[in-house]
Amino acid sequence: MSTLTVSSASHPLLRLPSLPHAPFSSSMPSLPFPLPLRLLRRRLSSLSAAAVRPDSAAAVWTPAPLTLISPASSDASLFHLSVDLSDAPDLASGYTAPGQYLQVRVPSSAGEAKPAFLAIASPPPLAIGESRFEFLVKRVPGSTADLLCGMKDGDVIELGAVMGRGFEIEKISPPDAVNTVFIFATGSGISPIRALIESGFSANKRTDVRLYYGARNLQRMAYQERFKDWESTGVRIIPVFSRPDDSWKGEKGYIQTAFFRAKQILNPSSTGAVLCGHKQMTEDVTSVLVADGVSKDKILKNF
Repeated sequence: MSTLTVSSASHPLLRLPSLPHAPFSSSMPSLPFPLPLRLLRRRLSSLSAAAVRPDSAAAVWTPAPLTLISPASSDASLFHLSVDLSDAPDLASGYTAPGQYLQVRVPSSAGEAKPAFLAIASPPPLAIGESRFEFLVKRVPGSTADLLCGMKDGDVIELGAVMGRGFEIEKISPPDAVNTVFIFATGSGISPIRALIESGFSANKRTDVRLYYGARNLQRMAYQERFKDWESTGVRIIPVFSRPDDSWKGEKGYIQTAFFRAKQILNPSSTGAVLCGHKQMTEDVTSVLVADGVSKDKILKNF
């Protein structure tokens, strides 16, 4: 077996630079020599990975009080949360586009429950003139989301930095160039779609804007009280239930199948889409749109 004998003081591969996230100790770990070449490479690789690995403990968390927490669905599987950012203007200013998200944690559970990733449901603060974030939280037993849904007004949570680019609306603008927009959302994926609709994307200046909104049934569908306002902006809402009761006469099944039955793409070059929800749904819808000639650049997602 080939071996490689080197001096840790002289060989350039062993003179690793200091990095701000994980500075090296002045004493490098000793390497047994002679060392088989493949083992040396493995050791160097692990040392380099440790040097550049982010330190999660160094993340900046901003405390903020809850100003609202209430059920968002009649079966209490979804909750509305509102957070006051009056004392955190820098964090509020980081939210500039619908579709952005951040991490949320409960201080008392730090180290026990993983922070929850939540899309911001309210429009960017500059659009509404208020310093607050609103969220739609799906209750999952044993998770941070479950802890959040059990809190009360005035309790303090911690927020990480705003992340993501959000929906790149400029790719489906101006409205006369992309006059047909199909929007797809499932479950709590309606959160950033609400932010998009309420911040405005010139829906009333387009020929056809449809929101296919999927949920298990009417009892699990959030934001029903906002539908009338959304439709007044030019968005046609099509609820689709996968497990409706016998009284439901509307669309049934999955939103991709409902769209496949109804789709009428008259001009692919002037058609765009916005998607947020289950991975299978986004993949299925994207495949059909692209096959019909819609440009991938005009199919917007928030990840």
